[in-house]
Amino acid sequence: MARGDGRLNHDILPGESGPQDACGVFGVWAPGEEVGKLAYYGLYALQHRGQESAGIATSDGSRMLVYKDMGLVSQVFDETSLGSLTGHLAIGHTRYSTTGASRWENAQPTLGGTEHHTIALAHNGNLINTEELREVLASRHVDGFGDAGGEMRRGNTTDTAIVTSLLGSRGEDVSLEEAALADLPLIKGAYCFVFMDEQTLYAARDPQGVRPLVIGRLERGWVVASETAALDIVGASFVREVEPGELVVIDESGLRAQSFAEPVRKGCVFEYVYLARPDTTIAGRGVHAARVEMGRRLAQEHPVEADMVMPSPESGTPAAIGYAEQSGIAYGQGLVKNAYVGRTFIAPSQTIRQLGIRLKLNPLREVIKGQRLVVVDDSIVRGNTQRALVRMLREAGAAEVHVRISSPPVRWPCFYGIDFASRAELIATGLDVEAVRQAIGADSLGYISEEGMVGATEQPRDRLCTACFSGEYPLGVPRDQEKVLGTPHEADTPRGATV
Repeated sequence: MARGDGRLNHDILPGESGPQDACGVFGVWAPGEEVGKLAYYGLYALQHRGQESAGIATSDGSRMLVYKDMGLVSQVFDETSLGSLTGHLAIGHTRYSTTGASRWENAQPTLGGTEHHTIALAHNGNLINTEELREVLASRHVDGFGDAGGEMRRGNTTDTAIVTSLLGSRGEDVSLEEAALADLPLIKGAYCFVFMDEQTLYAARDPQGVRPLVIGRLERGWVVASETAALDIVGASFVREVEPGELVVIDESGLRAQSFAEPVRKGCVFEYVYLARPDTTIAGRGVHAARVEMGRRLAQEHPVEADMVMPSPESGTPAAIGYAEQSGIAYGQGLVKNAYVGRTFIAPSQTIRQLGIRLKLNPLREVIKGQRLVVVDDSIVRGNTQRALVRMLREAGAAEVHVRISSPPVRWPCFYGIDFASRAELIATGLDVEAVRQAIGADSLGYISEEGMVGATEQPRDRLCTACFSGEYPLGVPRDQEKVLGTPHEADTPRGATV
């Protein structure tokens, strides 16, 4: 039977996707619990972080089983498959592709190891020195063959497969914990790894802490997840973040942690803007509260006379609430969403497109007609979505449409785990604000300043990565992107030079 591809279509333009995070990861060590089902629900809470494939690995102490496929978590797993995923520990993964194409061979968790123990690994992020890591593998006589290089031999083209092979390439005399402490300092880029052997759960975070990773406590075990919202879903209490540059080990002796690198925090600011769930907390700051504050600061920086503030569905809602509160302009809903249409895999024909059929959203004409609207969104990438929304509102009778964006112009691609458009596709590349306004057809356009956005996160500016807005890449860029960006290769050391 034909299955969906697992992509959530945009509410306004079916073929248009917003910024996509690379992945969500989840791990659980809990003897006596249904760890496969806990991983399933953890991944369900992290579905927004990856919608191309999903997978879970479990172990009962002697045997490891991995089940993964293309599609959403709810498409990949059912009662039968989850019933076979038994044991005392599990890891799970939900994926968008950054490095490596979207196909089954690249789904995670990946498998590796040696003759006597297996490694399963899930990764959120993106590495920038994969060629150097391949050279390390070659020096250890691992070149896509043998147990350690099994994923590459099976056609996996991701950076995750390289790391899995790396951890399994030191031989039988080296434990997985020893291998991780030795090899993690070699890996450059953004990464949150959750991995396991038959007995033990591991988690590691890059020294910059670009992506979030947190630890939770169950009554009879431990949980590691990309976001605190996933802890809430499975009933785990938040303990702390995995620190940047830290390896966490969880087994029958409890939890222990070691530092493998000096931390130099550069958390992704776009997690606060868009990527993370609003009910998640990052570095002690609630994401919903940060987005509302961005809206307030946006209203201070770009006021306008209007009759109603409305969000661009649905990611613009918290910032729209903040804008309305600060400006004193009434908050309202200008669009109705069909709650029973979650996603569609049937592309409309050209005729249906021309008829302007709106399967998911329809404007409230009696609310919009004759009104001066402030439409708040989190970001503009290509501009197609905002152009379609402005057109829809004008057709419904809006007198004016003023667009306000709760992040600065996106002018640079991300190499640390967000699947943005290429730089050539980013509408703000080479265009000033007025030109973007004309392109989307708005009466006015205002972006929050970088200072306003950073201030709303309540994090120090020097502890955040703002590369997609500023062009300052704190970890360097992959070698194959040097000529595209016109920057020298410095992947071996963090840097902050503007490119």
